[in-house]
Amino acid sequence: MINLNRISVVPVISECERQEALQVLRATYEREKQWVADGSKVFSTDDLDRFDVAWFLARCNREPVGVIRVLFNPPLEVYAQYGFQPVPGTNFDVNEFVKRSRVAEIGRFAVLPAHRKNHYIAAALMRAAVRDTVERRFTHYVTDIFEGEKHSPYLFHTRVMGFEPVATHDVGELNCPNRRVTMVLDIKAAYQRLRSGGGWLFRYLTADWSETLHRRLLGEESLVSERPAALNFADAILA
Repeated sequence: MINLNRISVVPVISECERQEALQVLRATYEREKQWVADGSKVFSTDDLDRFDVAWFLARCNREPVGVIRVLFNPPLEVYAQYGFQPVPGTNFDVNEFVKRSRVAEIGRFAVLPAHRKNHYIAAALMRAAVRDTVERRFTHYVTDIFEGEKHSPYLFHTRVMGFEPVATHDVGELNCPNRRVTMVLDIKAAYQRLRSGGGWLFRYLTADWSETLHRRLLGEESLVSERPAALNFADAILA
């Protein structure tokens, strides 16, 4: 039986925690996957001082085992060069998405190989990231997964969380030959669907939420207070 008391997640706000996160990123992104030449560059020291970036570190028995990053209002220039191709048959309305959404990119997700069967580590990282995202009043996640990659979370993202594939592209920041599938998650819709199902994942993800956060995603409080000034992911698709 998994002892959840042995799993903890903390926001990375110090250099000591960043070094622990880099242990995970070097082991996975550099040595295992070979997606980067130098894993120490995946998590810059500048990120510690940025309000628009949040990193979270998972520990098991006090040892670093997983990380995840949320980038808020990802800028146009990061994506415009990728050459997006719409997924055939998608119902994704880009114009409406631009008007009503505040987008956060969720990614840089990594769990050490020896701990990947412990699904509570991934769930704990998601719980921390989602709570922070909702508290900041962001409405949608965007993420890329590698098509056909051995440890691809595609089925989990689409069947469990409710991500919708909207576009593909062949290049990106990471050195992987696989095509990228770009997916979008409506956080409010995902919350309501998981809540209606009443499963363990919903209870776990929202276990430490305040009533205010629940009311926000139940539609009892407006999630978007104003249109963000920064260019975001949706604008890049239109370019």
